[in-house]
Amino acid sequence: MEPTTGAPVDAVPRRVPVRQQSRRHRGRRADADAPDGDDAVWAPIEEVHWDGTPVREDPAPDRDLDFRPIRRQPPSRTPPPPDPLPGLAALVALSLVAAFFAWVSAGPFWLAVGHARAGTVVIDGCTGDGLTQRCRGTFTAQDGRFIAHGVRVSGVPAVANASGTRLSARMTGPDATTAYADTGVGRHLRWLPGLLVVLGCTAGIVRWTGSARLPGRRSRRWSVTAAVAGPVLITVGFLVAAW
Repeated sequence: MEPTTGAPVDAVPRRVPVRQQSRRHRGRRADADAPDGDDAVWAPIEEVHWDGTPVREDPAPDRDLDFRPIRRQPPSRTPPPPDPLPGLAALVALSLVAAFFAWVSAGPFWLAVGHARAGTVVIDGCTGDGLTQRCRGTFTAQDGRFIAHGVRVSGVPAVANASGTRLSARMTGPDATTAYADTGVGRHLRWLPGLLVVLGCTAGIVRWTGSARLPGRRSRRWSVTAAVAGPVLITVGFLVAAW
């Protein structure tokens, strides 16, 4: 074996003639190899392959090529619209919760702002105690315009829940079903937490329905307006009914 190329010794010549073109025939293709003689130049074995073909160096890279990195466009910051099913479920659930608290807060709100009829209520009977106490009674307006029988009495103290007890109370009108015996700060605690819950449900509707994440400023504006208008209209409806 030939130690330089690893080819068989009898297959690799020690020197291979490489034909050099003359100046007159430069650029022309040679038809045959140059004969052994004065015109033949023997190249070293390190400069040719084992079959006699000269080793060609790889061409130098073109320095004119532009290797600047390609700038990728940043992804869009607008998130895709959310799945409509969870948003619809949140809309229905939060609307029902808002409707309930708007209903229980409508009457106490009118009483707190001064729209009420003062009078006296006579306790007919109470069941339970503490937060589970339920009392019924007969309300008589102070001016004697109407008498309401069997109305629910709210805010009855534990020491005055015996049958026949007379308490000062107020009602929003003759069609109301609840007489309120609360005084002081207690009258505001009947409506303020409920309306705060309604506001929380409104914010939850805007958040979970994805109204604030829609693409386009105009679409977001109309979507948020519609999400806020639902609980507001429900609350206004119960306030009108409790007038």
